[in-house]
Amino acid sequence: MPLLLPLLVAFAPSAWQISEGLTRPLVSMRGKPRQALRMTVATDFDLIIVGCGVGGHGAALHAVSKGLKVAVCAGEDVGGTCVNRGCVPSKALLAASGRVREMRDTEHLKAFGITTGEVSFDRASVAAHAENLANRVKGNLEMSLTSLGVTVFPNKGCMAAPTSVKLVGSEKTITAKNVILATGSVPFVPPGVQVDGKTVITSDEALKLEWVPDWVAIIGSGYIGLEFADVYTALGAEVTFIEAMPKMMPFFDKQIAQLADRMLIRPRPIDSYTGVFASEVTPGVPGVKPCTVKMIDAKTKEPTATIEVDAVMVCTGRVPYSDGLGLEELGVQMNRGFVGVNEKMQALNAEGNPIEGLWCIGDLNGKMMLAHAASAQGISAVENMCGTEHILNHDAVPAACFTHPEIAMVGPTEEQARERAAAEGYEIGVSQGSFKANSKALAEAAGEGMAKVIFRKDTYEVIAVHIIGIHAADLIQECANAIEHGTTLPELAMTVHTHPTLCEARQTSLCSAAFK
Repeated sequence: MPLLLPLLVAFAPSAWQISEGLTRPLVSMRGKPRQALRMTVATDFDLIIVGCGVGGHGAALHAVSKGLKVAVCAGEDVGGTCVNRGCVPSKALLAASGRVREMRDTEHLKAFGITTGEVSFDRASVAAHAENLANRVKGNLEMSLTSLGVTVFPNKGCMAAPTSVKLVGSEKTITAKNVILATGSVPFVPPGVQVDGKTVITSDEALKLEWVPDWVAIIGSGYIGLEFADVYTALGAEVTFIEAMPKMMPFFDKQIAQLADRMLIRPRPIDSYTGVFASEVTPGVPGVKPCTVKMIDAKTKEPTATIEVDAVMVCTGRVPYSDGLGLEELGVQMNRGFVGVNEKMQALNAEGNPIEGLWCIGDLNGKMMLAHAASAQGISAVENMCGTEHILNHDAVPAACFTHPEIAMVGPTEEQARERAAAEGYEIGVSQGSFKANSKALAEAAGEGMAKVIFRKDTYEVIAVHIIGIHAADLIQECANAIEHGTTLPELAMTVHTHPTLCEARQTSLCSAAFK
């Protein structure tokens, strides 16, 4: 999430803007050309942002720092999915449940010479921790906007024109020189799945932690599914994954996924069905009637199995929140609800040309559905609309799965990297470092894990890094910086790191590659 920008910013002196093309030469009475008259067009703001998640918030703060007069249509949802129904409350649940897991792990504690008694938790208090954190962060975000002079409208926004926004629920329409669409996404629920919000839920409901079922089926083994499996098993539940792809964790690096299976799945009360669709999911009644999940083969569509569980969580991805924005009427290029954009984040029309003054960031454009990617795209869009060309390198945007231990990555998987290398005519190298040889990890009795570096053999350019192990989400950032700024392996390897620290596990893989 972007840091609060300095309070001293230069605001635009006027909302009046010079309109190009509205000029004509005047001729004096003597027939000599006079200076052209430029007509001005008044707008309410320099920039309107429709949506107020992390992406819209980041764009707004950066726009203020550039001297723009900014308005945000928050839709009664300051903070968006990340703060209210995603990243922030889920980390609170993971933090609380992670401590329960750690204190119940008698073998792990025994390694430190620690013995504890029975460990219990209060579900309602754990849930309140997540809710209170979300509300606190939401309040901080709104205050950071209003304190900098950003006008925050509680209404949702609907496009009346590329640079005109109607405030839903009122008669008011506001105008600006530029508009950024940043409405985010909502959970995708496959056909045949009946969500009741109690026994069949999405991440929106799961974050409320209204109960801890004894047995939960989780449809999908991506980031969200893995994190909630971590929460539920730590709090005493059993989990069954239902995955449409042939293998679990299909979008992770293959080697990392194999290690994650050994560290996160096998030691826990988790089983799985792979290569199947949950074709029909019927809700139950908590403590009275189970949910029914019917599965079919992903290829043949033949029935394979039926299970009855206490609850079902749907983690099958997210879809863009574009309904009701009026984009089709403007001729905006749409693909399954996603807004087409170019590399500058300009929204495109049906012919693939930029629409003057209209921009789109975050989950709504589908380029990279991560909160911090949305913020980076928003900052990039503001730079471009202010005349400084900026192209965001999505390969340098890191990602993390906050399980215990964590998984983090930046850049393509090894499989994707090899495909790129073959297509572009260069060779890649792969180097690894183990947490088992890291003093700090061993001091934490957390020696399982690895760091994996993928690089170009001809230039020693870092292409990607994948880490699984304690604090992987923090360790990945230096690698993202290296990719963004073109730092080579020898340069990274010669950088001194504090000893003993976890980053030395990553450093081992860098040195191994650099000095082969």
